[in-house]
Amino acid sequence: MRTNCSALILCSFLALLFLQVRGELTDQPEKEHHPRLLASRDFVALDEELETRFWHDKAQSILADKLAGLQKLNENRAKNVILFMGDGMSIHTIAATRDFMGDSNKQVSFEKFPYLGLSKTYAVDERTPDSANTATAYLNGVKANYGTIGVNAQVKRGDCVAATNVSTHTQSIAQWAQEAGKWAGIVTTARVTHASPAGAYAHIADRNWEFDGEIIDSNCSPELNTDIARQLVEWPVGQELRVIMGGGRVNFRDKSMHDEVGVSGVRSDGRDLIKDWQEIKEQQGVEGKYVWSLKGLRETDLSKTDYLLGLFETSHLPYHGDRQRTHYEEAEPSLSDMTEAAIKMLSRNEKGYFLFVESGRIDMAHHDTKARKALEDTQEFAAAVEMARKMTSEEDTLIVVTSDHSHTMSINGYPYRRQNILSLAPNLADDELPFTILSYANGPGFTDTYSTDTGRIDLSRVDTTKEDFEFQATVPLSSETHGAEDVGVFASGPFEHLFTGNYEQSSIPALMAYAANMGPFAKDKLDE
Repeated sequence: MRTNCSALILCSFLALLFLQVRGELTDQPEKEHHPRLLASRDFVALDEELETRFWHDKAQSILADKLAGLQKLNENRAKNVILFMGDGMSIHTIAATRDFMGDSNKQVSFEKFPYLGLSKTYAVDERTPDSANTATAYLNGVKANYGTIGVNAQVKRGDCVAATNVSTHTQSIAQWAQEAGKWAGIVTTARVTHASPAGAYAHIADRNWEFDGEIIDSNCSPELNTDIARQLVEWPVGQELRVIMGGGRVNFRDKSMHDEVGVSGVRSDGRDLIKDWQEIKEQQGVEGKYVWSLKGLRETDLSKTDYLLGLFETSHLPYHGDRQRTHYEEAEPSLSDMTEAAIKMLSRNEKGYFLFVESGRIDMAHHDTKARKALEDTQEFAAAVEMARKMTSEEDTLIVVTSDHSHTMSINGYPYRRQNILSLAPNLADDELPFTILSYANGPGFTDTYSTDTGRIDLSRVDTTKEDFEFQATVPLSSETHGAEDVGVFASGPFEHLFTGNYEQSSIPALMAYAANMGPFAKDKLDE
Protein backbone atom coordinates (compact mmCIF):
# COMPACT_ATOMS: atom_id res chain seq x y z
CA MET A 1 0.00 0.00 0.00
CA ARG A 2 2.82 2.37 0.94
CA THR A 3 4.58 1.62 -2.36
CA ASN A 4 1.44 2.40 -4.34
CA CYS A 5 0.95 5.63 -2.39
CA SER A 6 4.54 6.69 -3.00
CA ALA A 7 4.19 5.91 -6.68
CA LEU A 8 0.99 7.90 -6.83
CA ILE A 9 2.62 10.90 -5.14
CA LEU A 10 5.61 10.66 -7.52
CA CYS A 11 3.33 10.44 -10.56
CA SER A 12 1.33 13.42 -9.37
CA PHE A 13 4.51 15.42 -8.78
CA LEU A 14 5.85 14.53 -12.23
CA ALA A 15 2.53 15.42 -13.79
CA LEU A 16 2.50 18.83 -12.08
CA LEU A 17 6.13 19.39 -13.06
CA PHE A 18 5.30 18.48 -16.68
CA LEU A 19 2.38 20.87 -16.74
CA GLN A 20 4.50 23.64 -15.22
CA VAL A 21 7.30 23.13 -17.74
CA ARG A 22 4.81 22.87 -20.55
CA GLY A 23 3.16 26.08 -19.39
CA GLU A 24 6.49 27.88 -19.21
CA LEU A 25 7.34 26.69 -22.69
CA THR A 26 3.94 27.80 -23.92
CA ASP A 27 4.18 31.19 -22.20
CA GLN A 28 7.70 31.92 -23.43
CA PRO A 29 6.75 32.68 -27.06
CA GLU A 30 3.89 34.83 -25.77
CA LYS A 31 6.37 36.90 -23.76
CA GLU A 32 8.55 37.26 -26.83
CA HIS A 33 5.55 38.31 -28.89
CA HIS A 34 4.78 41.13 -26.47
CA PRO A 35 8.04 42.20 -24.77
CA ARG A 36 8.05 44.54 -21.82
CA LEU A 37 10.47 47.32 -22.68
CA LEU A 38 12.15 49.80 -20.40
CA ALA A 39 10.20 53.03 -20.06
CA SER A 40 11.50 55.95 -22.07
CA ARG A 41 13.02 58.68 -19.93
CA ASP A 42 11.90 61.20 -22.53
CA PHE A 43 8.26 60.22 -22.33
CA VAL A 44 5.97 62.38 -20.22
CA ALA A 45 2.32 61.37 -20.14
CA LEU A 46 -0.32 63.99 -20.82
CA ASP A 47 -2.22 64.48 -17.58
CA GLU A 48 -5.64 64.23 -19.20
CA GLU A 49 -4.77 60.89 -20.81
CA LEU A 50 -4.39 59.34 -17.37
CA GLU A 51 -8.06 59.89 -16.63
CA THR A 52 -10.83 57.54 -17.76
CA ARG A 53 -13.12 60.53 -18.23
CA PHE A 54 -10.88 62.01 -20.92
CA TRP A 55 -11.31 59.01 -23.20
CA HIS A 56 -15.04 58.78 -22.57
CA ASP A 57 -15.48 62.49 -23.34
CA LYS A 58 -13.45 62.13 -26.52
CA ALA A 59 -15.55 59.18 -27.66
CA GLN A 60 -18.74 61.04 -26.78
CA SER A 61 -17.66 64.01 -28.91
CA ILE A 62 -16.92 61.75 -31.87
CA LEU A 63 -20.21 59.92 -31.44
CA ALA A 64 -22.13 63.21 -31.29
CA ASP A 65 -20.51 64.40 -34.52
CA LYS A 66 -21.38 61.17 -36.30
CA LEU A 67 -24.98 61.19 -35.10
CA ALA A 68 -25.39 64.82 -36.15
CA GLY A 69 -24.06 63.98 -39.60
CA LEU A 70 -26.53 61.15 -40.03
CA GLN A 71 -29.47 63.38 -39.09
CA LYS A 72 -28.79 65.71 -42.00
CA LEU A 73 -26.97 64.17 -44.94
CA ASN A 74 -25.42 66.66 -47.34
CA GLU A 75 -27.29 65.92 -50.56
CA ASN A 76 -26.67 69.25 -52.27
CA ARG A 77 -25.47 69.01 -55.84
CA ALA A 78 -21.72 69.65 -55.99
CA LYS A 79 -20.95 72.72 -58.05
CA ASN A 80 -17.24 71.98 -57.68
CA VAL A 81 -15.27 68.77 -57.27
CA ILE A 82 -11.63 68.58 -56.16
CA LEU A 83 -9.82 65.25 -56.21
CA PHE A 84 -6.60 65.21 -54.21
CA MET A 85 -4.35 62.23 -54.87
CA GLY A 86 -1.25 61.38 -52.85
CA ASP A 87 0.78 59.14 -55.14
CA GLY A 88 1.89 56.08 -53.17
CA MET A 89 0.31 57.44 -49.98
CA SER A 90 -0.43 54.20 -48.14
CA ILE A 91 -2.27 53.98 -44.83
CA HIS A 92 1.12 53.41 -43.22
CA THR A 93 2.38 56.64 -44.82
CA ILE A 94 -0.51 58.62 -43.32
CA ALA A 95 0.02 57.07 -39.88
CA ALA A 96 3.77 57.74 -40.01
CA THR A 97 3.07 61.35 -41.02
CA ARG A 98 1.05 61.80 -37.83
CA ASP A 99 4.06 60.62 -35.85
CA PHE A 100 6.35 62.82 -37.96
CA MET A 101 4.13 65.74 -36.90
CA GLY A 102 4.95 64.94 -33.28
CA ASP A 103 2.49 62.45 -31.81
CA SER A 104 0.29 59.51 -32.72
CA ASN A 105 -2.77 61.36 -31.43
CA LYS A 106 -2.50 64.00 -34.15
CA GLN A 107 -4.51 63.95 -37.36
CA VAL A 108 -3.52 65.10 -40.82
CA SER A 109 -6.13 67.47 -42.17
CA PHE A 110 -8.13 65.07 -44.32
CA GLU A 111 -8.39 62.49 -41.53
CA LYS A 112 -10.89 64.90 -40.00
CA PHE A 113 -13.21 64.50 -43.00
CA PRO A 114 -16.51 62.93 -41.90
CA TYR A 115 -16.51 59.95 -44.23
CA LEU A 116 -13.88 57.50 -45.37
CA GLY A 117 -13.64 54.21 -47.20
CA LEU A 118 -11.15 51.85 -48.84
CA SER A 119 -10.61 51.29 -52.54
CA LYS A 120 -9.17 48.22 -54.28
CA THR A 121 -6.31 49.19 -56.56
CA TYR A 122 -5.43 46.10 -58.65
CA ALA A 123 -5.00 46.30 -62.44
CA VAL A 124 -6.86 44.02 -64.83
CA ASP A 125 -3.65 42.06 -65.51
CA GLU A 126 -1.60 42.69 -62.35
CA ARG A 127 -2.29 42.37 -58.62
CA THR A 128 0.13 45.16 -57.73
CA PRO A 129 -0.79 48.27 -59.79
CA ASP A 130 1.05 51.29 -61.10
CA SER A 131 0.08 54.95 -61.40
CA ALA A 132 -1.11 54.56 -65.00
CA ASN A 133 -3.80 51.92 -64.64
CA THR A 134 -4.91 53.44 -61.33
CA ALA A 135 -5.30 56.89 -62.91
CA THR A 136 -7.53 55.30 -65.52
CA ALA A 137 -9.58 53.86 -62.66
CA TYR A 138 -10.02 56.88 -60.36
CA LEU A 139 -10.29 59.44 -63.20
CA ASN A 140 -12.03 57.41 -65.95
CA GLY A 141 -13.99 54.83 -63.99
CA VAL A 142 -12.48 51.86 -65.86
CA LYS A 143 -9.97 49.24 -64.72
CA ALA A 144 -7.12 48.91 -67.22
CA ASN A 145 -3.89 47.00 -67.76
CA TYR A 146 -0.70 47.88 -65.95
CA GLY A 147 1.17 50.77 -67.60
CA THR A 148 -1.69 51.99 -69.83
CA ILE A 149 -3.58 55.29 -69.55
CA GLY A 150 -7.06 56.28 -70.66
CA VAL A 151 -7.79 53.04 -72.50
CA ASN A 152 -9.68 49.91 -71.54
CA ALA A 153 -8.16 46.48 -70.95
CA GLN A 154 -8.31 45.58 -74.63
CA VAL A 155 -5.04 47.52 -74.87
CA LYS A 156 -1.88 45.83 -73.59
CA ARG A 157 1.08 47.92 -72.51
CA GLY A 158 3.32 48.87 -75.42
CA ASP A 159 0.91 47.76 -78.13
CA CYS A 160 1.76 49.94 -81.15
CA VAL A 161 -1.70 49.74 -82.69
CA ALA A 162 -4.45 48.91 -80.18
CA ALA A 163 -4.70 52.33 -78.51
CA THR A 164 -5.09 54.06 -81.87
CA ASN A 165 -8.57 52.52 -82.04
CA VAL A 166 -10.75 55.20 -80.44
CA SER A 167 -13.27 52.57 -79.32
CA THR A 168 -10.73 51.60 -76.62
CA HIS A 169 -10.53 55.17 -75.30
CA THR A 170 -12.16 55.95 -71.96
CA GLN A 171 -13.64 59.29 -70.91
CA SER A 172 -12.30 61.09 -67.87
CA ILE A 173 -14.22 63.04 -65.27
CA ALA A 174 -12.38 66.12 -66.57
CA GLN A 175 -14.12 65.57 -69.91
CA TRP A 176 -17.49 65.07 -68.19
CA ALA A 177 -16.97 68.36 -66.36
CA GLN A 178 -16.09 70.20 -69.59
CA GLU A 179 -19.18 68.81 -71.33
CA ALA A 180 -21.28 70.02 -68.39
CA GLY A 181 -19.99 73.58 -68.86
CA LYS A 182 -17.57 73.39 -65.95
CA TRP A 183 -13.91 74.28 -66.10
CA ALA A 184 -11.26 71.65 -65.43
CA GLY A 185 -7.64 71.74 -64.35
CA ILE A 186 -4.70 69.65 -63.19
CA VAL A 187 -1.99 70.41 -60.62
CA THR A 188 0.93 68.10 -59.86
CA THR A 189 4.42 68.11 -58.38
CA ALA A 190 5.43 65.58 -61.07
CA ARG A 191 5.70 66.21 -64.80
CA VAL A 192 2.30 67.21 -66.20
CA THR A 193 2.74 64.38 -68.71
CA HIS A 194 3.38 61.84 -65.95
CA ALA A 195 1.02 58.88 -65.47
CA SER A 196 -1.34 60.36 -62.87
CA PRO A 197 -2.19 63.76 -64.42
CA ALA A 198 -2.22 62.19 -67.90
CA GLY A 199 -5.21 60.15 -66.77
CA ALA A 200 -7.29 63.32 -67.04
CA TYR A 201 -6.69 63.85 -70.77
CA ALA A 202 -4.55 61.16 -72.48
CA HIS A 203 -5.18 57.82 -74.20
CA ILE A 204 -1.99 55.82 -74.63
CA ALA A 205 -0.67 52.26 -74.60
CA ASP A 206 2.45 53.05 -72.57
CA ARG A 207 2.87 55.57 -69.76
CA ASN A 208 6.47 56.17 -70.83
CA TRP A 209 5.38 57.69 -74.15
CA GLU A 210 5.49 61.21 -72.73
CA PHE A 211 7.34 62.50 -75.83
CA ASP A 212 7.94 61.21 -79.36
CA GLY A 213 11.39 59.76 -78.72
CA GLU A 214 10.00 57.23 -76.22
CA ILE A 215 7.59 55.93 -78.86
CA ILE A 216 10.44 55.56 -81.36
CA ASP A 217 12.54 53.73 -78.76
CA SER A 218 9.65 51.27 -78.35
CA ASN A 219 9.79 50.54 -82.09
CA CYS A 220 6.41 52.14 -82.62
CA SER A 221 5.38 54.99 -84.90
CA PRO A 222 5.09 58.53 -83.42
CA GLU A 223 2.88 59.40 -86.38
CA LEU A 224 0.43 56.61 -85.57
CA ASN A 225 0.72 57.10 -81.80
CA THR A 226 0.43 60.66 -80.47
CA ASP A 227 2.70 61.22 -77.46
CA ILE A 228 1.24 62.47 -74.18
CA ALA A 229 2.70 66.01 -74.42
CA ARG A 230 1.12 66.48 -77.85
CA GLN A 231 -2.21 65.12 -76.61
CA LEU A 232 -2.17 67.71 -73.82
CA VAL A 233 -1.66 70.55 -76.30
CA GLU A 234 -3.58 69.30 -79.35
CA TRP A 235 -6.38 66.97 -78.31
CA PRO A 236 -9.75 68.37 -77.14
CA VAL A 237 -9.74 67.53 -73.42
CA GLY A 238 -6.15 68.63 -72.85
CA GLN A 239 -6.59 71.71 -74.98
CA GLU A 240 -9.59 72.78 -72.92
CA LEU A 241 -7.95 72.36 -69.51
CA ARG A 242 -8.10 75.82 -67.99
CA VAL A 243 -5.28 75.17 -65.53
CA ILE A 244 -2.19 73.02 -66.12
CA MET A 245 0.54 73.30 -63.48
CA GLY A 246 3.49 71.07 -62.66
CA GLY A 247 6.86 70.15 -64.14
CA GLY A 248 8.18 68.59 -67.33
CA ARG A 249 9.27 71.37 -69.70
CA VAL A 250 11.74 69.06 -71.49
CA ASN A 251 8.94 66.97 -73.00
CA PHE A 252 7.52 69.99 -74.83
CA ARG A 253 10.62 71.20 -76.70
CA ASP A 254 12.98 69.76 -79.31
CA LYS A 255 16.53 68.70 -78.49
CA SER A 256 17.82 71.71 -80.41
CA MET A 257 15.93 74.10 -78.10
CA HIS A 258 16.71 75.28 -74.58
CA ASP A 259 14.30 76.19 -71.82
CA GLU A 260 14.36 79.29 -69.63
CA VAL A 261 17.27 77.97 -67.53
CA GLY A 262 19.30 76.60 -70.45
CA VAL A 263 18.27 72.93 -70.34
CA SER A 264 17.74 71.23 -73.70
CA GLY A 265 14.45 69.61 -74.62
CA VAL A 266 14.13 65.91 -75.50
CA ARG A 267 11.79 65.94 -78.50
CA SER A 268 13.02 64.89 -81.93
CA ASP A 269 10.29 66.41 -84.12
CA GLY A 270 11.60 69.98 -84.11
CA ARG A 271 8.58 71.31 -82.24
CA ASP A 272 8.07 73.73 -79.38
CA LEU A 273 4.73 72.64 -77.94
CA ILE A 274 4.68 75.48 -75.42
CA LYS A 275 4.81 77.98 -78.26
CA ASP A 276 2.15 75.93 -80.09
CA TRP A 277 -0.08 76.11 -76.99
CA GLN A 278 0.31 79.90 -76.87
CA GLU A 279 -0.49 80.25 -80.58
CA ILE A 280 -3.61 78.06 -80.24
CA LYS A 281 -4.92 80.29 -77.45
CA GLU A 282 -4.20 83.37 -79.52
CA GLN A 283 -6.09 81.87 -82.46
CA GLN A 284 -9.01 81.09 -80.14
CA GLY A 285 -9.06 84.74 -79.07
CA VAL A 286 -8.54 83.93 -75.39
CA GLU A 287 -6.02 85.02 -72.80
CA GLY A 288 -3.53 82.15 -72.40
CA LYS A 289 -0.71 82.69 -69.92
CA TYR A 290 2.47 80.58 -69.77
CA VAL A 291 4.67 80.84 -66.65
CA TRP A 292 7.77 78.92 -65.56
CA SER A 293 8.60 80.35 -62.11
CA LEU A 294 6.91 81.27 -58.84
CA LYS A 295 7.57 84.92 -59.67
CA GLY A 296 5.71 84.53 -62.95
CA LEU A 297 2.80 82.83 -61.22
CA ARG A 298 2.55 85.57 -58.61
CA GLU A 299 2.61 88.27 -61.29
CA THR A 300 -0.22 86.61 -63.26
CA ASP A 301 -3.58 88.35 -62.98
CA LEU A 302 -5.78 85.28 -62.47
CA SER A 303 -8.92 87.39 -62.79
CA LYS A 304 -8.04 88.14 -66.41
CA THR A 305 -6.47 84.82 -67.43
CA ASP A 306 -8.59 82.33 -69.39
CA TYR A 307 -6.02 79.53 -69.60
CA LEU A 308 -2.93 79.00 -67.45
CA LEU A 309 0.03 76.77 -68.33
CA GLY A 310 2.68 76.60 -65.60
CA LEU A 311 5.73 74.40 -66.18
CA PHE A 312 8.04 75.11 -63.26
CA GLU A 313 10.78 72.51 -63.75
CA THR A 314 12.56 70.69 -66.53
CA SER A 315 11.33 67.41 -65.01
CA HIS A 316 9.61 66.87 -61.65
CA LEU A 317 9.33 69.64 -59.06
CA PRO A 318 11.65 69.32 -56.02
CA TYR A 319 10.65 67.43 -52.91
CA HIS A 320 8.92 69.79 -50.52
CA GLY A 321 11.61 69.42 -47.84
CA ASP A 322 14.32 70.04 -50.41
CA ARG A 323 12.59 73.28 -51.44
CA GLN A 324 13.14 74.49 -47.89
CA ARG A 325 16.65 73.08 -47.47
CA THR A 326 17.94 74.46 -50.79
CA HIS A 327 16.06 77.78 -50.61
CA TYR A 328 13.93 77.00 -53.68
CA GLU A 329 10.90 78.41 -51.90
CA GLU A 330 11.14 81.68 -53.81
CA ALA A 331 11.99 80.05 -57.14
CA GLU A 332 9.31 77.41 -57.60
CA PRO A 333 5.78 77.08 -56.20
CA SER A 334 4.80 74.53 -53.59
CA LEU A 335 1.81 72.24 -54.00
CA SER A 336 -0.18 74.67 -51.82
CA ASP A 337 0.87 77.64 -53.99
CA MET A 338 -0.34 75.92 -57.16
CA THR A 339 -3.55 74.65 -55.56
CA GLU A 340 -4.44 78.11 -54.28
CA ALA A 341 -3.88 79.69 -57.71
CA ALA A 342 -5.90 76.95 -59.43
CA ILE A 343 -8.90 77.34 -57.12
CA LYS A 344 -8.86 81.13 -57.46
CA MET A 345 -8.86 80.92 -61.24
CA LEU A 346 -11.36 78.07 -61.64
CA SER A 347 -13.78 79.65 -59.17
CA ARG A 348 -14.54 82.36 -61.71
CA ASN A 349 -16.76 79.96 -63.66
CA GLU A 350 -20.35 80.25 -62.47
CA LYS A 351 -21.04 76.61 -63.42
CA GLY A 352 -18.20 75.33 -61.27
CA TYR A 353 -15.14 73.22 -61.92
CA PHE A 354 -13.28 69.92 -61.54
CA LEU A 355 -9.72 70.09 -60.23
CA PHE A 356 -7.23 67.23 -59.93
CA VAL A 357 -4.34 67.81 -57.50
CA GLU A 358 -1.50 65.30 -57.19
CA SER A 359 1.40 65.11 -54.76
CA GLY A 360 3.51 63.02 -57.09
CA ARG A 361 6.76 62.75 -55.19
CA ILE A 362 5.55 60.83 -52.12
CA ASP A 363 5.77 57.82 -54.40
CA MET A 364 9.25 58.65 -55.70
CA ALA A 365 10.65 59.04 -52.19
CA HIS A 366 9.26 55.63 -51.25
CA HIS A 367 10.83 54.06 -54.34
CA ASP A 368 14.18 55.37 -53.03
CA THR A 369 13.31 54.24 -49.46
CA LYS A 370 13.84 57.85 -48.35
CA ALA A 371 11.03 57.89 -45.83
CA ARG A 372 11.69 61.38 -44.49
CA LYS A 373 11.07 62.94 -47.90
CA ALA A 374 7.88 60.91 -48.33
CA LEU A 375 6.55 62.14 -44.99
CA GLU A 376 7.53 65.76 -45.69
CA ASP A 377 5.64 65.67 -48.98
CA THR A 378 2.63 64.03 -47.29
CA GLN A 379 2.58 66.78 -44.68
CA GLU A 380 2.59 69.45 -47.42
CA PHE A 381 -0.11 67.52 -49.28
CA ALA A 382 -2.29 67.62 -46.15
CA ALA A 383 -1.64 71.37 -45.85
CA ALA A 384 -2.86 71.88 -49.43
CA VAL A 385 -6.02 69.89 -48.67
CA GLU A 386 -6.67 71.95 -45.55
CA MET A 387 -6.20 75.19 -47.48
CA ALA A 388 -8.58 74.03 -50.22
CA ARG A 389 -11.24 73.13 -47.66
CA LYS A 390 -10.94 76.59 -46.11
CA MET A 391 -11.12 78.32 -49.52
CA THR A 392 -14.32 76.49 -50.47
CA SER A 393 -17.68 75.67 -48.93
CA GLU A 394 -18.81 72.23 -47.81
CA GLU A 395 -22.25 73.20 -49.13
CA ASP A 396 -21.23 73.21 -52.81
CA THR A 397 -17.70 71.78 -53.09
CA LEU A 398 -16.93 68.07 -52.77
CA ILE A 399 -13.34 67.29 -51.83
CA VAL A 400 -12.12 63.71 -52.13
CA VAL A 401 -8.66 62.62 -50.95
CA THR A 402 -7.17 59.28 -51.93
CA SER A 403 -4.10 57.46 -53.17
CA ASP A 404 -3.45 55.46 -56.31
CA HIS A 405 -1.58 52.60 -54.62
CA SER A 406 0.43 51.78 -51.53
CA HIS A 407 4.10 51.02 -50.84
CA THR A 408 5.91 48.42 -48.76
CA MET A 409 6.92 50.71 -45.88
CA SER A 410 5.77 49.61 -42.43
CA ILE A 411 6.02 50.91 -38.85
CA ASN A 412 7.63 48.27 -36.66
CA GLY A 413 9.43 47.55 -33.42
CA TYR A 414 8.08 49.04 -30.22
CA PRO A 415 8.83 52.78 -30.45
CA TYR A 416 8.00 54.93 -27.48
CA ARG A 417 5.10 57.32 -27.65
CA ARG A 418 6.21 60.52 -29.38
CA GLN A 419 9.59 59.00 -30.29
CA ASN A 420 11.01 60.37 -33.54
CA ILE A 421 9.48 58.10 -36.19
CA LEU A 422 12.71 58.38 -38.23
CA SER A 423 14.88 56.97 -35.43
CA LEU A 424 15.88 53.48 -34.32
CA ALA A 425 13.51 51.18 -32.46
CA PRO A 426 14.25 51.04 -28.72
CA ASN A 427 14.49 47.25 -28.71
CA LEU A 428 17.44 45.42 -30.26
CA ALA A 429 17.09 42.51 -32.67
CA ASP A 430 18.17 38.97 -31.76
CA ASP A 431 21.63 39.74 -33.18
CA GLU A 432 21.93 42.57 -30.61
CA LEU A 433 21.87 45.20 -33.36
CA PRO A 434 19.38 48.09 -33.73
CA PHE A 435 16.88 48.50 -36.54
CA THR A 436 14.84 51.41 -37.92
CA ILE A 437 11.24 51.99 -36.87
CA LEU A 438 10.33 52.52 -40.52
CA SER A 439 11.44 49.83 -42.93
CA TYR A 440 10.62 48.49 -46.38
CA ALA A 441 10.04 44.99 -47.67
CA ASN A 442 12.47 45.71 -50.52
CA GLY A 443 14.46 48.50 -52.13
CA PRO A 444 17.81 50.30 -52.20
CA GLY A 445 17.78 50.59 -48.40
CA PHE A 446 19.12 47.04 -48.37
CA THR A 447 22.60 48.62 -48.57
CA ASP A 448 21.96 50.14 -45.12
CA THR A 449 20.73 46.80 -43.86
CA TYR A 450 23.22 44.12 -44.84
CA SER A 451 26.87 43.86 -45.81
CA THR A 452 28.29 40.79 -47.55
CA ASP A 453 31.45 41.22 -45.43
CA THR A 454 30.06 41.82 -41.94
CA GLY A 455 26.40 40.78 -42.11
CA ARG A 456 23.73 43.09 -40.74
CA ILE A 457 24.92 46.67 -40.47
CA ASP A 458 25.16 48.43 -37.10
CA LEU A 459 23.24 51.73 -37.40
CA SER A 460 23.80 52.85 -33.80
CA ARG A 461 26.10 55.67 -34.94
CA VAL A 462 24.19 56.58 -38.11
CA ASP A 463 21.88 59.60 -38.28
CA THR A 464 18.75 57.98 -39.69
CA THR A 465 16.84 61.28 -39.56
CA LYS A 466 18.81 62.80 -42.46
CA GLU A 467 16.75 63.48 -45.56
CA ASP A 468 18.79 61.20 -47.84
CA PHE A 469 19.06 58.23 -45.48
CA GLU A 470 17.73 55.10 -47.18
CA PHE A 471 15.68 53.15 -44.66
CA GLN A 472 16.30 49.48 -44.10
CA ALA A 473 14.92 47.00 -46.61
CA THR A 474 14.73 43.21 -46.53
CA VAL A 475 15.24 42.44 -50.23
CA PRO A 476 17.83 44.23 -52.44
CA LEU A 477 16.20 46.13 -55.30
CA SER A 478 17.39 49.29 -57.07
CA SER A 479 13.83 50.66 -56.72
CA GLU A 480 11.34 49.69 -54.01
CA THR A 481 8.08 48.27 -55.31
CA HIS A 482 4.50 49.35 -54.89
CA GLY A 483 2.21 47.52 -52.48
CA ALA A 484 -1.05 45.85 -53.44
CA GLU A 485 -3.28 46.53 -50.44
CA ASP A 486 -6.28 48.86 -50.39
CA VAL A 487 -5.87 52.62 -49.98
CA GLY A 488 -7.95 55.17 -48.09
CA VAL A 489 -10.60 57.46 -49.55
CA PHE A 490 -11.61 60.53 -47.49
CA ALA A 491 -14.58 62.75 -48.42
CA SER A 492 -16.03 66.11 -47.37
CA GLY A 493 -18.87 68.01 -49.02
CA PRO A 494 -21.96 67.14 -51.08
CA PHE A 495 -22.71 63.40 -51.09
CA GLU A 496 -19.68 62.73 -48.91
CA HIS A 497 -21.54 59.78 -47.40
CA LEU A 498 -21.31 57.84 -50.68
CA PHE A 499 -17.61 57.20 -50.13
CA THR A 500 -17.91 54.80 -47.18
CA GLY A 501 -17.23 51.08 -47.38
CA ASN A 502 -14.90 49.04 -49.55
CA TYR A 503 -15.18 49.36 -53.32
CA GLU A 504 -13.39 49.25 -56.64
CA GLN A 505 -11.10 52.20 -57.31
CA SER A 506 -12.96 52.66 -60.59
CA SER A 507 -16.09 53.61 -58.62
CA ILE A 508 -14.56 56.88 -57.39
CA PRO A 509 -15.27 59.02 -60.50
CA ALA A 510 -18.80 57.63 -60.68
CA LEU A 511 -19.48 58.78 -57.10
CA MET A 512 -17.99 62.21 -57.79
CA ALA A 513 -19.90 62.59 -61.06
CA TYR A 514 -23.18 61.65 -59.37
CA ALA A 515 -22.54 64.26 -56.68
CA ALA A 516 -21.97 66.90 -59.38
CA ASN A 517 -24.75 65.59 -61.66
CA MET A 518 -22.54 65.23 -64.71
CA GLY A 519 -21.34 62.63 -67.18
CA PRO A 520 -22.83 59.13 -67.52
CA PHE A 521 -23.55 59.04 -63.79
CA ALA A 522 -25.69 62.18 -63.70
CA LYS A 523 -29.05 61.54 -62.04
CA ASP A 524 -31.06 61.93 -65.25
CA LYS A 525 -28.77 59.45 -67.05
CA LEU A 526 -29.20 56.91 -64.26
CA ASP A 527 -32.98 57.37 -64.36
CA GLU A 528 -33.17 56.51 -68.07
